Amino acid sequence: MRRTRVRNALIRLLAGATVGALAGLAVAQTAPTAAAATDSAVTVSGRGEFKDMKFTVSQTKELTSQAVTVSWTGGTPTTFAGTQFNTDFVQIMQCWGDDDGTVPSNPGPARTQCQYGGSPTTDRTSWPGNAYDDTRQVFYSADPTNYGQDNRYGAGNPNAPGEVPFKSVDGTTVTTHTQNNQFFNYNTTNEIDFARTSANGTGQEYFEVQTANEAPHLGCGEPVTTGGVTKPRSCWLVIVPQGHLDLDGKPYADQSQVNAGSPVSSTNWANRVAIKLDFNSVGTNCALGADERPTAGSELVADAMTSWQARLCSSGKVYGYTELGEPDARSRLSNDGSSGLAFTTRALGADASSAAPSDTTTYAPVALSGAVIGFTIERRPKAGAPESVDRLAGSKVGSIKLTPRLVAKLLTESYRSSPWGAVISGTAAKGYGWARNNPAGLASDPEFVALNPEFAYFSVSETPSTDTDLMTALGHSDTARAVWQWIFADKDARQFLAGVPDDDGMRVNPYYSTNADLNPTGFAFDPSNLDEYPKSDPWCTIPPGSGATQKQCMTDFHPYVEDMHAGALHARRADTLWKSSWDSLASPPAFKSTGPQTVGSRFVITIADAASAARYGLQTASLRNAAGRFVAPTTASLTAAANSAAGKYVAEITPSGATAKDAYPLAQLVYAAVRPAKIKSAARKDYAALLQYAAGTGQVSGADPGRLPAGYAPLSQKFRTQALKAVQALLHYTGPTADASGGSADGGGTDTSGGGPSGATGADGGTSGGAGTGAGGAGASASPSASASFDGGKALQTTAAGNTPADPANPLRYAVPVGAALGAVAGVGAPFAGGNRLRLPLRLPLPGGRSVTVVPELPELSRRLRRLLP
Repeated sequence: MRRTRVRNALIRLLAGATVGALAGLAVAQTAPTAAAATDSAVTVSGRGEFKDMKFTVSQTKELTSQAVTVSWTGGTPTTFAGTQFNTDFVQIMQCWGDDDGTVPSNPGPARTQCQYGGSPTTDRTSWPGNAYDDTRQVFYSADPTNYGQDNRYGAGNPNAPGEVPFKSVDGTTVTTHTQNNQFFNYNTTNEIDFARTSANGTGQEYFEVQTANEAPHLGCGEPVTTGGVTKPRSCWLVIVPQGHLDLDGKPYADQSQVNAGSPVSSTNWANRVAIKLDFNSVGTNCALGADERPTAGSELVADAMTSWQARLCSSGKVYGYTELGEPDARSRLSNDGSSGLAFTTRALGADASSAAPSDTTTYAPVALSGAVIGFTIERRPKAGAPESVDRLAGSKVGSIKLTPRLVAKLLTESYRSSPWGAVISGTAAKGYGWARNNPAGLASDPEFVALNPEFAYFSVSETPSTDTDLMTALGHSDTARAVWQWIFADKDARQFLAGVPDDDGMRVNPYYSTNADLNPTGFAFDPSNLDEYPKSDPWCTIPPGSGATQKQCMTDFHPYVEDMHAGALHARRADTLWKSSWDSLASPPAFKSTGPQTVGSRFVITIADAASAARYGLQTASLRNAAGRFVAPTTASLTAAANSAAGKYVAEITPSGATAKDAYPLAQLVYAAVRPAKIKSAARKDYAALLQYAAGTGQVSGADPGRLPAGYAPLSQKFRTQALKAVQALLHYTGPTADASGGSADGGGTDTSGGGPSGATGADGGTSGGAGTGAGGAGASASPSASASFDGGKALQTTAAGNTPADPANPLRYAVPVGAALGAVAGVGAPFAGGNRLRLPLRLPLPGGRSVTVVPELPELSRRLRRLLP
């Protein structure tokens, strides 16, 4: 009876929790990468008043969800009316459709088919628009005399604003309330309302290109068949310059107010510049119904793997990919060798909580990338700043220098404004006296300013949404471990964490102190083997001045992002996800997001992977390495770090070991790991084909499907040779296998890293051979499956260029935590609801062959639950 009740309860929990987990993860989808391709850059000249301007788009072909650079020369410097953009600025948008034939010299789309006008509908006090230049609102005039007037729309009531409709690719047309419509709004649009032209007549912006996955109403990249030929739908990048002359050719009479009108008005649209964008297909590329080989693991390989998938499946090889934290990927493969191929930066058994399996594990290096500190920071000079600084107002900072101690300050929430409201007007809340004299944020930290002197002249609103923390991903990863190792290897950072103030008296948040006597929990914070970014400070408060009736805590002030890709995307959008605005009129009243930061004063920093940072055009910090040099993540610096890799079977890059003066300290080598004894010969052959491709054509840099995207350094010949030896090890494996009836779990006790001599290091393609593995089979499955778990599986839809749905612009703060929590319930119940065998991790599939793990391997929990149920 007891078992029946438990079983029924689990089934009920499963039904509800699955729906909850799916809902939570619906806003947490991720997208792999595409690289910039300079050979498809296009430059187009302006017309009329703007004939001297030239606009360049850095990449126009092989596009996916990414950022491209839009730059211009020959402009007139932007002027302002108060805080609002007034004259001579640039507006950018993305549109769909065929050439409308109105400008033969510059083909382009109809203005009704452009994603524009999604500016804020509330909280516009500091917004730099006038409600016309940032919307689709126009005034009708049969014979326009001013910019912003329209000779077609608004005729029904010439005394009130009309609206230029928006027509979706499916034919649906929005004619009213276009500012916040069913297709796009301020949180989802990619439009650039205001781009500044500097004093020298130049300007530059990073424009987020969206595919049909992110903007279905534009349909860019969807397969379209015309005349029997199917191609991805092309779209347009449209630039509308706003000037300082009116339609009569004379300067605006009143310079004290904004005279600009909507860029989609007929008068402004006459000056539009259109550039065609060719996308990779977002349709299916792999044949539906084909058998699929699963792969799972490191996010660092996600972008490369998705690119390789597209090329391989066109030749009949189908590989799924599940993004999974490396510790969980290792545990999964150790516990169930039939699960396929895992991507990891460390060997199985490297984690203190697990042991290496006793049978053979074959390792092959496949990718060289790393973690970066990516940022979007715009110069906002203080009053009285030198003219040389004023001339750069609104432009983006290109590079910053960071030390391990500075990053430790950010990750430990030690800046005064990080625990928001803990110090008000010099008065500290109980237990937060340590914060009273700390700098408010990174930009005002003397240590940071000494390394980055121009920040002494910047005005930064130092709040939880700017420079007081890093946007970080939720969950365990080898990347987080590398970051903490880099920090802990530095003497200054170690002393700071132990409670020693820096040279200017700044003190660590005691909840992160490695000195147990200082830590309020009574336990020492231990970053030496940490592989996540904890938010240990329990501070909660009603934000000062908010008028709220609910408290916010540190995970509200500094929300997690789903993964490093999402961090890069939100940093590009300048949206830290903090719901800082209290809406007393909501039912029930609640905090809401204010959306992306205002142009001209954006300041967002995040930990991202190098490929995602490159994809979205993020600037990246130069980090101080073990040699004391500040080094940026480049192909050369990643390669220099890889040359220091050391270790048996799997050569690891460690921040302290990368001692070359030009080595990037957060570089990481990603390996594919396979347990050949646990899979059938057909699977070994297919995985060998993947590794062969990855070591060959897959190491050629480029934006084409199948190439190595930006953010990766090609592997050296040494590592490619090692990977090819692993290919041969899989093809010619002769030990016990899953093909045999009963499938012995005993694989012979060796680890192969490419077939080299016994005892050689992984970097040299060595095999442990008779030396064997150090650990026994404690982490291995007790017995293999009768057949590999993937056999008979069906291919998920994948894309031809590796683009899957991008992270939503405004995901719910609790989407991942709640989804994961509910998923955990589902993970407990699901395996038993259908029968007998418990199978973890629990994963939910996403388009493009990727999926999200909501519950990792939990061996001990599984064993305990089995004893409760029949």
